[in-house]
Amino acid sequence: MSKIAIDARGTGHRAWAAAPAVAVAPDTLVAPGGRNARAVPPAPRWAELAAGAAALSTVPSGVWRVAFGFGIPMGFTGATAAAYGEHQPGWGTVYCVVLSALAEALAFLTLGLVRPWGLVVPRWVPLIGGRRVRPLAAIVPALLGSVMLTVLGAEGLFGRWAANLAEPDSPRGAAAVVMTLAYLPLVVWGPLLGAVTVDYARRTLGRR
Repeated sequence: MSKIAIDARGTGHRAWAAAPAVAVAPDTLVAPGGRNARAVPPAPRWAELAAGAAALSTVPSGVWRVAFGFGIPMGFTGATAAAYGEHQPGWGTVYCVVLSALAEALAFLTLGLVRPWGLVVPRWVPLIGGRRVRPLAAIVPALLGSVMLTVLGAEGLFGRWAANLAEPDSPRGAAAVVMTLAYLPLVVWGPLLGAVTVDYARRTLGRR
């Protein structure tokens, strides 16, 4: 694994590349590809912060969901609480843990849009390790995911969440506040992913 030091803003920021690449200027990185190699500038600071926030947006709901999956009371009552209680702990626990891990893994991929491994596939990845990432292979699914997440977030923010809390067996009082605060960060996941994807497209497609 080769280490590439990129100091784009004089801050000593160090980036790690998992495939051969060379630093050709203080603010550029050349991905391998022979004559097709091209200089890709690093992500701006705002994009790095947005990608980090997107990756963390699923953590609060994941923690809440895992705790709920292990049977910790989260405020549900009546038949709903009884139905959940039959499988938590149990298969309900597995479901909550897997769902939380999957959501965080997908959110973590946002970081690839601002890191060198979003330009070159890490060598440890089977079959495709060390290959240059085709920009559209990252841009298209990221944009589609951004649109879907933004729509779902807006739908929840402007109606569905309130309707769910109005159900008779839903959490009340402090439990409802805790659950709402845990899921609220998901609203920004889609917009943040979209903004970072647009910047990634600007930096990669503009260098073709």
